[in-house]
Amino acid sequence: MQFIKDFFSFLNDAFLRMTWLESLINKLLSEVFGLNEQTYLRDSLSFFIYDVIKIFILLTVLIYLSAYIQSNITPERTRQTLSRYKGISGHFVGALLGTVTPFCSCSSIPIFIGFTKAGLPVGVTFSFLISSPLVDLASVILLASIFNWTIAIAYVIVGLVIAVIGGLLIDKFHMEKHIESFITDQKNNHQGFEFVKKTTKEKHAYAFSQVKEIISRVWIYIFIGVGIGAIIHGYVPQSFIERVLGQNNPFSVLIATIVGVPMYADIFGTLPIAEALVLKGVGIGTVLALMMAVTALNLPSIIMLKKVIKPKLLTMFVSIVVVGIIVTGYLFNLLSHLFI
Repeated sequence: MQFIKDFFSFLNDAFLRMTWLESLINKLLSEVFGLNEQTYLRDSLSFFIYDVIKIFILLTVLIYLSAYIQSNITPERTRQTLSRYKGISGHFVGALLGTVTPFCSCSSIPIFIGFTKAGLPVGVTFSFLISSPLVDLASVILLASIFNWTIAIAYVIVGLVIAVIGGLLIDKFHMEKHIESFITDQKNNHQGFEFVKKTTKEKHAYAFSQVKEIISRVWIYIFIGVGIGAIIHGYVPQSFIERVLGQNNPFSVLIATIVGVPMYADIFGTLPIAEALVLKGVGIGTVLALMMAVTALNLPSIIMLKKVIKPKLLTMFVSIVVVGIIVTGYLFNLLSHLFI
């Protein structure tokens, strides 16, 4: 049993955490560039170079593999799957499908509109809308590479729970009347959804195109995120971080959530900031609250959503997600000893 545990630990360190890469970069900085290990510049450079290379390697491989697997999971197939389930099972399947479809918050909204036009229950479509940007396979594996699998799996479970509860509440209060009329008047219009089974060659081409598309869209956020993380890691005093976002501050989760909502960044750019904050002593719940606020409730997606749903439903959607994030943050902080 210990052999199996050690073997998987070796695989995790070699392929996810890439500890060999970190050691190589530190050696190069010391022996080739002569940077002293105790300097702030050395710590920041090491963090920046290591995280940028690691994230791009993992992201390229994970996008390619997940896109190949997901190449036949089209909006039409997703709609057909969702239409077969009712009640809480429909919400759970909607949330689950959100985790395996490669859509960010902004690109999830047109899919949400298509599902609503197709006559799917509004609550089920919101379960999909919440989980789609919040949890995806690539971000979960990257989360495991930075923290550990316990945190990554717990993050997935929490994301699904928020999505299911959010969809159920929207159904419970019959919020379908708060969808803009130009959407509801076109129900059962499936235009724009086409299901075509792909050949192996087409799947590889699709996977390669997804790598190019997603990398071209997120690379700037990765560099910005890693840069901010490197500055936090190397230059921002730990005492300051702990005073503002440390577990001794009862408002740390609220501050992280409020700071996260206006930010427009992909989860891949947020992860290095999260890593730097954890290294500075910030609670895991506070860090996850920041990540979830950035990915699920950034301003561009809220502005887009405002065009298709009325203020009352938009307020309810934002309130459900914000409350879910805050509760999650405090819960993870309280139970942090179980995850780290």
